[in-house]
Amino acid sequence: MNFTLQHTDPGSSARAGLIETEHGIVETPIFMPVGTAGTVKAVHQHELADDIQAQICLGNTYHLFLRPGLEVLQQAGGLHRFNGWSGPILTDSGGFQVYSLAHRRKIKEEGVTFQSHIDGSKHTFTPEGVMDIQRVIGADIIMAFDECTPYPCEYKYAHKSMELTHRWLARCVERFDNTAPLYGYSQTLFPIVQGSTFPELRKISAETIASFGREGNAIGGLSVGEPAEDMYAMTELVTGILPKDKPRYLMGVGTPENILECIARGIDMFDCVLPTRNARHGMLYTAAGIINIRNAKWKEDFDPIDADSPVHTSRTHSKAYLRHLFINEEILGMQLASLQNLGFFLWLVGEARRRISDGTFSEWKSRMVKQVSVRL
Repeated sequence: MNFTLQHTDPGSSARAGLIETEHGIVETPIFMPVGTAGTVKAVHQHELADDIQAQICLGNTYHLFLRPGLEVLQQAGGLHRFNGWSGPILTDSGGFQVYSLAHRRKIKEEGVTFQSHIDGSKHTFTPEGVMDIQRVIGADIIMAFDECTPYPCEYKYAHKSMELTHRWLARCVERFDNTAPLYGYSQTLFPIVQGSTFPELRKISAETIASFGREGNAIGGLSVGEPAEDMYAMTELVTGILPKDKPRYLMGVGTPENILECIARGIDMFDCVLPTRNARHGMLYTAAGIINIRNAKWKEDFDPIDADSPVHTSRTHSKAYLRHLFINEEILGMQLASLQNLGFFLWLVGEARRRISDGTFSEWKSRMVKQVSVRL
């Protein structure tokens, strides 16, 4: 993987760059649709590539490990061949899923033993094992195994957890550097900064992971319930420490407002289930604000879902029709709403990139942060 920093914004820490992988080029800042089980829910691969022009998608190590399983993925030749997505893929390490299974897991120095949410079967993730799993999945960018701390979190626990994450990182790096990709193209390992909302811990963690000299770095343990102001403060602190010549990935973030504020603080890569999850419940994101398409006010609104959307179906189908689909529980409603939301998120980061390049980002961001948060 190679990263080229192309432009910086004079009024903020926003950047525009290029990430080059063997499956394609990614223009940053970028939003990555989440394909938890090898698919972005309600969206076909050709729609990702052609309709909303996604440049990179996510897969989930925990879920893919359980189903379809490593044997199937390896026989298929990796996730790219299994699901038909030809662009770059990033996989998380399973750390967040293990965090979310608090009542089903036990954390030790060796790794994490957990029970499957599917059938209760017991499994163990170790740093070495997670590297091996992600070799089999075959993502272009893979994440180090970490512990994601909850919020709120006591300082003592956050400190202990951070140090465990750093020890696990050393084991991940050793395993990664002593194994080879399985499918004829290279893979890249990103470490993850932890430390909850404690500035001194975030500083230590950012300095520690930067010292490993990997091709990119991630920030985890945010967007887990902390106030937005804390998220922004921790992000700004960490991006001030991480190398400027390497991409920075803020994991699991977030709303359009979050994304704009964190681009301004130097983040290059984002992912979140929000656009597709909320789409399935009838919440639409647009440049003018947020729409609950189930509301009766849209029943006789025959204007396009979003006349300015880059998504063709959002320009050709009306709000009244989309509401009709949701009220009647038609699957097409979820599909159209998912395309609208993903298309908007990708438009938002693309427009931010354009504004960074022409020097108008800061003024535009201040206006858009207010606009995208309005409930219509």
